[in-house]
Amino acid sequence: MSRNATAYVLKKMDWMRVERIWPNGLRYLWTDAFGLVLLVSLYAELGDEKFLDQAEWLVAEVDRVLGRARGVRIGEAPDRDGQYFHYLAVWLYALATLARYLPAYRRKGVDLVRQTHRAFVLPGQGVIWKMKEDLSGPYPGYGLGALDAFDGYISYRCLGEELLRQEIAEMKALIDLSAPELFITQDLGLGMMLWMTHFFPEEEWAVSQRGRCLRQLDAMWQKDSYFCREPELADVKIAFTNYGVSVGLQAVREMPQRVLRLNQFFDSFRSGDEYDREAITHVMSCNSHFPGYFLRDFRGSADPP
Repeated sequence: MSRNATAYVLKKMDWMRVERIWPNGLRYLWTDAFGLVLLVSLYAELGDEKFLDQAEWLVAEVDRVLGRARGVRIGEAPDRDGQYFHYLAVWLYALATLARYLPAYRRKGVDLVRQTHRAFVLPGQGVIWKMKEDLSGPYPGYGLGALDAFDGYISYRCLGEELLRQEIAEMKALIDLSAPELFITQDLGLGMMLWMTHFFPEEEWAVSQRGRCLRQLDAMWQKDSYFCREPELADVKIAFTNYGVSVGLQAVREMPQRVLRLNQFFDSFRSGDEYDREAITHVMSCNSHFPGYFLRDFRGSADPP
């Protein structure tokens, strides 16, 4: 991590804490997953034990506030009930990241898979996008998720190939069903798919999806230095979704100048709505400037040789 990136991230984190935005604000599983990867990455980069302590504190807080008998609630706010599979998957990846230094968290992640997989996954059909909070059935009005099998496949493999062999096989079968016809057009979905392709880049689904996503993103780049939300929504720009695209592009080592330009653009951009102060915006800005362990080959400066 460059000195400028280090200064940016540490300053942003200090500001978020003073403003009670994160990690001392309302819990939200997606944001906390990205934040957990950030904290572990900072520990690897700077060698300061406080970041590992904060990471453990964060996991305990997520358990305390969002943890359920089976699974993890979406968020603390009243309107963030239920469980999203793709949020759980990113949280699983974050736990696998923490397990690099504290191996007990790998078992914690595997236990979470055991709690949730069977409720969400319909073998041969797909993965339910959103479930009721107690996992008793699908959340009314929601169907199957387009990217959820990919999310699970990556997170499960990062947690433990042998421990989750059956679950991984079920996800891979779903990928084989959907990948040939899957064309993503939403900015964050494109970024997350790019990120997922870099873990096993030679697999057929990864090769095809990487090419499709890069071509789609190229068409969605706007001269004002951002990726629009959808191809037909050229004027719609969202900071946190662009930061997700940034992480994906850095994972596959593409469009570095656009990554730089979008970071510069959104550092001063204000949407005029709640997202100006939402934790998801500011935590993911840190991930965009310093993706750390979101990159498969990341090695922190403080890691032993």
